[in-house]
Amino acid sequence: MRGLKFIEKFKSTQVHALNQQDASSGGCNGCANGSKLSNHKRTKFTGSKSNKTKSGSVAQALLPYGLPSTDLLEPSIDPHLKPIHCVKSLADLYRRFETCLESDKSMLFIEQYAYLCGLGDAKLLRRCLRSARQYAGDLHLKVVLSAWLKFERREDELLGSSSMDCCGFILECPKAALISGCDPNSTYDHCKCFEENAKSNLGPIVEKFVCLSLEEDDSVTFCVRDKEISFVRNKIASLSSPFKAMLYGGFVESKRKTIDFSHDGVSVEGLRAVEVYTRTSRVDLFCPGIVLELLSFANRFCCEEMKSACDAHLASLVGDIEDALILIDYGLEERATLLVASCLQVLLRELPSSLYNPKVMKIFCSSEATERLANVGHASFLLYYFLSQVAMEKDRVSNTTVMLLERLGECSTERWQRMLALHQLGCVMFEREEYKDACYYFEAAADAGHIYSLAGLARAKYKVGQQYSAYKLINSIISEHKPTGWMYQERSLYNLGREKIVDLNYASELDPTLSFPYKYRAVAKMEEGQIRAAISEIDRIIVFKLSVDCLELRAWLFIAADDYESALRDTLALLALESNYMMFHGRVSGDHLVKLLNHHVRSWSPADCWIKLYDRWSSVDDIGSLAVINQMLINDPGKSFLRFRQSLLLLRLNCQKAAMRCLRLARNHSSSEHERLVYEGWILYDTGHREEALSRAEKSISIERTFEAFFLKAYILADTNLDPESSTYVIQLLEEALRCPSDGLRKGQVSSSK
Repeated sequence: MRGLKFIEKFKSTQVHALNQQDASSGGCNGCANGSKLSNHKRTKFTGSKSNKTKSGSVAQALLPYGLPSTDLLEPSIDPHLKPIHCVKSLADLYRRFETCLESDKSMLFIEQYAYLCGLGDAKLLRRCLRSARQYAGDLHLKVVLSAWLKFERREDELLGSSSMDCCGFILECPKAALISGCDPNSTYDHCKCFEENAKSNLGPIVEKFVCLSLEEDDSVTFCVRDKEISFVRNKIASLSSPFKAMLYGGFVESKRKTIDFSHDGVSVEGLRAVEVYTRTSRVDLFCPGIVLELLSFANRFCCEEMKSACDAHLASLVGDIEDALILIDYGLEERATLLVASCLQVLLRELPSSLYNPKVMKIFCSSEATERLANVGHASFLLYYFLSQVAMEKDRVSNTTVMLLERLGECSTERWQRMLALHQLGCVMFEREEYKDACYYFEAAADAGHIYSLAGLARAKYKVGQQYSAYKLINSIISEHKPTGWMYQERSLYNLGREKIVDLNYASELDPTLSFPYKYRAVAKMEEGQIRAAISEIDRIIVFKLSVDCLELRAWLFIAADDYESALRDTLALLALESNYMMFHGRVSGDHLVKLLNHHVRSWSPADCWIKLYDRWSSVDDIGSLAVINQMLINDPGKSFLRFRQSLLLLRLNCQKAAMRCLRLARNHSSSEHERLVYEGWILYDTGHREEALSRAEKSISIERTFEAFFLKAYILADTNLDPESSTYVIQLLEEALRCPSDGLRKGQVSSSK
């Protein structure tokens, strides 16, 4: 009966626009054009009649693109793997990990990463990447995973750092990544980057080796045109089997004292370098151009030791993108694995900026380029998974993203990898409004076993006019599998009226973390003039899952209700999460809206800000506290302790990436050594380096006994040791912290910790 009713909906003349977008409507988040919102509807949100015109004009100025519309609301399709039974899939992964080979563990953690991506827990995802790097023995895997970990930490935000700087640990060290082999127990140790390596003066050595006399009775001369270079016969013969056969086998050259080398593609300087190498086994005596010639020579005559030496030396010379772009072509041509790995590492550690370099993308994007990388063992699913995630984060609908995802599909060897590549291609094509291609990729992903891709297929079918087919497809998923929240959320898109609300309510019951049902119900209530009920509805999701889209919607609703102070609070809190956030579908910067709202609220003096902060922190109003601190930072951006306090709030709100950004900014703006050490300690603690974090805390205390340093030390120890003796020591540290100068808010936190 339900299906028959749905067919009748499409026979009627009523138009049901799932996501009607045009230039004036704003797009995917569901904002209608300002002109579509009638003055009559606006007056429902205002107070007395005398204030209607004034309030309406203010709201119109603050909402130039109108209010959200239910007709245009549509949840995004999750671009990550979304198994029907997530817990079962993760349990299966754990069982496989317990029985698999050591060499397979790294990619199992990447598979775990793919399944957990949809949860959005940055700390959990970073733990997966760290574990994958811990068990990576292959050179290529180590290079990619080290760069990925570096990308996730965004180390470039620290003052004075560069992409190739080492954080001091093997896990992310660029030099350690270029050493083959795996020792899972040492990857969390310190690397040797900061050890002093005495370098000898090589100038005199070159002259010394060049001037050494030859054993005349066992010499052979190689000629390049009119130039002659003398070699010790047994030394050049030891370079490779071909030379040994030529000089001691049955070839005519074995009887000659002079051999013509003019037609073998080597220069006089190159051949002289070969002679020096035969006696010294060193290539670091020569300029890069000569070493490249030696590499080519070694490849042509199968001199494996010489090739390895050239490969390693050239790899050590790669320092920036310019070096990498020059040397990677030589490495690919000569199949120098280590050199290509070193170049690849620089390009990856420069992400996301290198993503916009056409020369860099030429190396990765074409099928021919992938084949060249594969020839030296540097084309993998992992590489393209990393590249495609960065591309999707920066610009999901770009041609670069499409090409990288196509290469991802070509490198897929396991079923979960094919599912992921095909599903993400479907998501990208859907957002590019190439719906037929989206149908193809979603269907292929579903055929590979990814049931959630059928939701994308239904959306794409709806877009091309196959409305009933889309509805029937979602219904079949619900009937064939154990129902989950997203299934009913998807079916609600093809329903109207009460049936739509019933599906959304059931979706919320099955999965309270889905934000779309709350957003839809809030906007629906707003359209009915129940503005306060709309705010209460969106509050339900914000209280336990903070996200920028929900904060933005609530700010809109507060503007519609003429509650500009609350709207300002939400906008300021939103900017603490994403400092460059653009409101109204990317049309108005959040900073600009703050300026507009400031005209309609009483300005806050520094004293007002502190009073409000104490009030809101004490009442555990985290969003309010976040907003006040952000307002204080607008007035005085150099206050590192405010950045630090902001990071604590963001961590409490489970906004890990934003919290780490604030910590780094606090570290950058710190005015004293002991303060900087505390912030670095928190960064190290949050990235898993507890011993180093503890060392920073103790060093800070040795410089100056501060509340923050004692609290950091106590926090680390409390999280590390749970025995009674340690607990007593932690309490003593907290008591020491309370004796140090600090504001009442932090001391209150310590008292509650005790």
